[in-house]
Amino acid sequence: MQEPKKPADEAQRLEALRALSILDTLPEERFDRLTRLAKRLFGVPIALVSLVDDHRQWFKSRQGLEASETPRDISFCGHAVLGDDIFLIPDASKDGRFLDNPLVTNEPHIRFYAGCPLALPGGSRPGTLCLIDREPRQLSPDDLDLLRDLARMVEEELAAVQLATMDDLTHLSNRRGFQALGQHAMQLCRRVERPAALLYFDLDGFKAINDRFGHAEGDRALNVFAQLLQQTFRDSDVLGRLGGDEFAVLATNTTATDLQKALSRLDAAVDRQNAVERRGYDLRYSVGAVDFDPAQHRDIDALTAAADALMYTQKQARRQVANTG
Repeated sequence: MQEPKKPADEAQRLEALRALSILDTLPEERFDRLTRLAKRLFGVPIALVSLVDDHRQWFKSRQGLEASETPRDISFCGHAVLGDDIFLIPDASKDGRFLDNPLVTNEPHIRFYAGCPLALPGGSRPGTLCLIDREPRQLSPDDLDLLRDLARMVEEELAAVQLATMDDLTHLSNRRGFQALGQHAMQLCRRVERPAALLYFDLDGFKAINDRFGHAEGDRALNVFAQLLQQTFRDSDVLGRLGGDEFAVLATNTTATDLQKALSRLDAAVDRQNAVERRGYDLRYSVGAVDFDPAQHRDIDALTAAADALMYTQKQARRQVANTG
């Protein structure tokens, strides 16, 4: 049996998949109607929307199959996501890569497989729309075009899910997306016993910017700050706009003390931005930094709340200094 290789963009692919916050969710009619349609149009016993996670393939929608997931190392879809076009196996029992695969020798006794890779707007391939038959068969050119068309419909639904996890203004993860990515990152750090730290930011005086200069200028300020965060922190860090003028960064394999250098770079970048633009106001922020403690922080929400509390303490201290000055 030939195990599927990992795509060259595996880290980015998994990040995009998990940012969808769709794994292990309940069935949805918008996906089920497409697998029902595929099953009926092609006359196959099994049709799936399969999402290839780190060690498993999980089925967002399944028709004709009881299992909700199978190991990635025996998956056909793990092979399919390596390419851009349909991965076709007319008879798995005669294909050296699959003839001794447990999914061929045991239930569901796969003979025919056709998997069309699904692509997200950023280019990542999270999984497939696939057809399975227990008898060998072929697909005509028209059949292949039809499968591609159905796969594009699944992609449109995934794109709609992706938009639900992205902040429209800054194009960072929104709160839902940050929670999904952050939870996965925390679980990884917990499992491999690596440190992590969360920074919680709140822009100072943001309401005054909106009131004095208008909401368009307020939106511009949020975008500028989001860009400065992206330029300061690592590609592997999880960044999000959690709502209003609140932002967060979860950094793995590092500590809150280590992040002080990054915060110093951010301070310098903000100062340069203010000096160059001179828009009648200065960008300023308060921040709370908390180390991930597996015994204390059961999930990403608990870690975020702890950093938020520290940020609020810093903001209050700044206000007292300003008032007494």
